[in-house]
Amino acid sequence: MKEEKQKIILNLKKARSHIEKIIKMVEDEEECIFLMQQNLAVIGLLRSSHEMMLRRHLSRCLGKAFSSGSEKTKREMIEDVITVSKLFKR
Repeated sequence: MKEEKQKIILNLKKARSHIEKIIKMVEDEEECIFLMQQNLAVIGLLRSSHEMMLRRHLSRCLGKAFSSGSEKTKREMIEDVITVSKLFKR
């Protein structure tokens, strides 16, 4: 789990760095195609980070909720995952 957490942090830091570069590129009025390529790189990093976070959540939090035996907790966790999944597809 610790390794996955480090990968998430690394992806987010890379995305932040790319965004700073994109801002500079826009300010410098660089070619649109290069801006879009960098933007897609950020989107890819954020998607990857999201997928790792979801995997981590499912293995840690959802697992705990299901082992708790509480039907209410299980339903709430399932609804949380569904909500986040719908937002991810937008």
